[in-house]
Amino acid sequence: MKRAVLTSGAVVAFLAGGLLVATSAEAAVACRVNYSVTSQWSGGFTANVGITNVGDPLNGWRLTWSFPSGQSVAQAWNATVTQSGAAVTATNASYNGSVATNGTVSFGFNGQFSTTNTNPTSFAVNGVACTGSPGTPTTPPVTTAPPPTTAPPPTTSPPPPTSGWNPPANLVSPLNAVWQHQEQTYNNGNLYGFRNYGWDQLFANRGYINYCVRWDSSATVTAQLRDEIHAALRRQYKKWMDVMVGHNAFPYTNVPVNIVGWAVRDRNQLQWTDNSVDIYVNNIRENAPQCSEPCGRFFNQSGNYPNCPGGASRHYDHSLWLTDGFGGGAGGDWGQRMGREYFVNARNSENITIFLHELGHTYGLDDFYDWDPTPGQGFIMKAGSASQITTFDMWMFRDWWRHLKSRYGY
Repeated sequence: MKRAVLTSGAVVAFLAGGLLVATSAEAAVACRVNYSVTSQWSGGFTANVGITNVGDPLNGWRLTWSFPSGQSVAQAWNATVTQSGAAVTATNASYNGSVATNGTVSFGFNGQFSTTNTNPTSFAVNGVACTGSPGTPTTPPVTTAPPPTTAPPPTTSPPPPTSGWNPPANLVSPLNAVWQHQEQTYNNGNLYGFRNYGWDQLFANRGYINYCVRWDSSATVTAQLRDEIHAALRRQYKKWMDVMVGHNAFPYTNVPVNIVGWAVRDRNQLQWTDNSVDIYVNNIRENAPQCSEPCGRFFNQSGNYPNCPGGASRHYDHSLWLTDGFGGGAGGDWGQRMGREYFVNARNSENITIFLHELGHTYGLDDFYDWDPTPGQGFIMKAGSASQITTFDMWMFRDWWRHLKSRYGY
């Protein structure tokens, strides 16, 4: 089964455009900026920047600011971001340069820092300080041409349900190339002989998934944090499952995701006394706490769990393996692994990008380190090119169902 490893910081997309149309010098520019760090881990962070236009309509924007703590931008999406020393400039992509009065546009980026990560407080759009009051540009906007070939922003919600295999015409050839590549390279050319894809686990359970958390950390866990991790896992898993709802005879409209166990080195790390999950203590495998092997699908691919202490209902299909200081991620039929700090800090984020990428591998989706079937467009399974599931990711996911569904009687 494929394992994917992302290098530290190679988490999200660089979906940059290049078209910046000059705005009229007479236009009244006024703006507000909301800068927020949505997740942070050792030496790195993800930020979202929202620009609200409270002046005349913008037809092209350039946002500037200076970092106060020596931070640097690693990757960006929905804008082209450049940096010189502490000074940062973000210019619109081809598809989001027009901003109506009282409209808002946003972009995001991954950044790095050494000791502190203090938010910048002063911003300017097209040379005018963002104070909420109209002003005159001190530097005219730049005009570039011709229009770029960058694709429009990725679709972030599933298209309407469809009855069969009908991808957009521009994706048919790339999808065929991806599937052919997978058939040639998976399981020594026997893709169909492997029987522990996420699809197999889902259908063995008749529509639900169980998890066990491998807490590869010395940190303590409160009941509240436990429940927030559970909630984040369910929300993120649902993003992939929603891709299939109503599509091509896929039978499930809701896939419950349960966490049935936690594995730790020391029981005192878990600061709760209820019995809502099974707890496995100091069972070390791969130098990390391991949930009970007799309960794991990876160790019992027949789908039978006669020696699981909690019984078959407490078996787990995937492990969520959270490791202190782990950069990037890995994924396969056994589950998903990433930094403990990353997942915990991102638990309330809209998209936990590394997790979404690695869960794609659990369901068979490939890596694209050495080739790109859709040059320049970006998608979550091409590490570092998208922060969320795109239309191309959706159809690659559906292609697996198209080829495997007869295995499950559909």
